[in-house]
Amino acid sequence: MAGLRERTRRAVQAELAAVALELFTERGFDDVTVDDIARAAGVSKRSFFRYFPAKEDAVFDGVRLMGDDIAEQITGRPAGEPAWECLHAVLREWVARIDAGSRAALRVIESTPALRARFQQKREEARGRIAEALAERTGLDAFAVDLLTSAAATAIDCATREWLRTGGAEDERLKLVDTAFDRLRPTCAGS
Repeated sequence: MAGLRERTRRAVQAELAAVALELFTERGFDDVTVDDIARAAGVSKRSFFRYFPAKEDAVFDGVRLMGDDIAEQITGRPAGEPAWECLHAVLREWVARIDAGSRAALRVIESTPALRARFQQKREEARGRIAEALAERTGLDAFAVDLLTSAAATAIDCATREWLRTGGAEDERLKLVDTAFDRLRPTCAGS
C-alpha cells in the first residue's frame, strides 16, 4: 500500500489530468496552455510541472498504470488458457472498464496528430510490460509473444477507431473488440 505522500501525489496528479482533459475536450489540445490548466486547477505552472514534464503527459496519466494492470491480470489467468484467448479476455475486460474520462481522452488523442504519436510510444512501453507477463505465463518465445501482443494491440486500435468513427455507442465497443479478435484468431492457431 502506498504511503500518504504517494497517495496525495497520485490524487493531485489525477485531478490535474482531469482538469486538463476537460479543457482539451472543450477547446482542443492545441488551444490550451499549461497556464490555462494550472489556473483552472488552482495551482501554479511550476506545480503543474512537478507532476507532468509536459502538457502532453497530462493526457497519458493512466497509460503506464494500464500496462501494469493488464500485465498483472495476465499473470493471474488460468495456466492452460491459450495466449490469444488470455489476451482477448483481459483486454476485453479492460475495455469494458473504460470510463467517460478515458473515452474523452481517446477522442482528444485521435483528433491531435502529435498526441497520437506520443500515445503510440506510451502504449508500446505498456505492451512491453504486457509481453513480459505473457511470456512468463505461457513460456512462448519472444517472437510469438511480440506477434500476439502486437496483433492484440492492433485489434484494440481498430475497434476503438471504428467505435469513435461510428459515434461511440456504448453497446458497440465490446462487440467491435470481439469482432476484431475473432477475425484475427485464425492467424494465431496454436497460440
